[in-house]
Amino acid sequence: MNETTDRLLMAEALALARAALGITAPNPAVGCVIASGDRIVGRGATQPGGRPHAEVVALANAGEAARGATAYVTLEPCAHHGRTPPCADALIAAGVVRVVVAHAHDPDPRVQGRGIARLRAAGLQVETGLMAEEAAAILAGFVKSVTQGLPWVTLKLGVTLDGCIATRTGESRWITGPAARGVVQQMRAEHDAILVGIGTVLADDPGLRCGLPGLGDRPRWRVVADSQLRTPLGSQIVRAARTHALILLASPDAPAETARLLREAGVTILHTQTEPSGRIDLVAALKRLSEIGLTSILSEGGGRMAGALLRAGLVDRLAWHRAPLLLGDGGLPAIEGLGVERLADAFRLRLLSRQEYAEDVLETYELLTPPPEREIGAEPVSAVSSGTSA
Repeated sequence: MNETTDRLLMAEALALARAALGITAPNPAVGCVIASGDRIVGRGATQPGGRPHAEVVALANAGEAARGATAYVTLEPCAHHGRTPPCADALIAAGVVRVVVAHAHDPDPRVQGRGIARLRAAGLQVETGLMAEEAAAILAGFVKSVTQGLPWVTLKLGVTLDGCIATRTGESRWITGPAARGVVQQMRAEHDAILVGIGTVLADDPGLRCGLPGLGDRPRWRVVADSQLRTPLGSQIVRAARTHALILLASPDAPAETARLLREAGVTILHTQTEPSGRIDLVAALKRLSEIGLTSILSEGGGRMAGALLRAGLVDRLAWHRAPLLLGDGGLPAIEGLGVERLADAFRLRLLSRQEYAEDVLETYELLTPPPEREIGAEPVSAVSSGTSA
């Protein structure tokens, strides 16, 4: 097989994996293509909830055509018995003779190279590393949850040129235009959950759902940092809680009767550690969310939530949607409470991409290693957000 064909077929597997983002947690979103020569005979992606795996779906789709074929997989095939037999064994049994793997190291302790070793021991030709960077971007949430016990966090902000997310009176709909908001909807679909603070809920009564056709069931979870359970029973997110999962992060001393009424409405109350101020400790809260299976979170809170996540060292990507507007010193700042007094203490970022949507610009940044005093858990964080929208 020539390199150009391999890349085209792996690109197809990556597209399948990307389309499964947001629905496979706690398992990774994986894509698999089975090809006979340059002809695709089977396709598969990890199914909702994480089962069955991509390889099993693709092999079932290929049937007998898998014998003598090549499998293109975005992550090392599993080698352990869980609810289903190992995917490495399934590939061997199907008669696949060659496996091309993009991300060659599954960090799950039950795998960690065993899948590839099993394939090679059975005589299959295994090649690794093709389009590994693209695969790693798709797998980032899964990898972080396994290796750090925390979900991957994308901080999304819709701002004016002078860094404001709302006017003095709190008006924020809409700072960015329709094209940019469409990009945000896709981001919602690709994350396991949306996170906001109670301030956003009280100010905007958001639905926190993806508005793209056919994706209205995403994201699978909505999460609100609400230490004293002030989320109204009549709010959009509570009314939809039975069909669109809602988690409220609450203090252990939150009103018990309110918690009972919210649970009766279908809401999950997750009591978690708080700061001395009584606000939710976001580090502890996100660890709890990782424990229950969330691997990626899109934060759409306001300036206080943004500042709290950054101070806690929890942000992996910053999605900075910038509109050609100016609000001046009366506008509400996009990020509050960083407490930076010296340039040496500034938060450093690296630009990953820049895209234009009509008049708006989306810049995506990677957070570089924070100063030592800002390591995760180094200081209390605030989980209250200003009510804003992009």
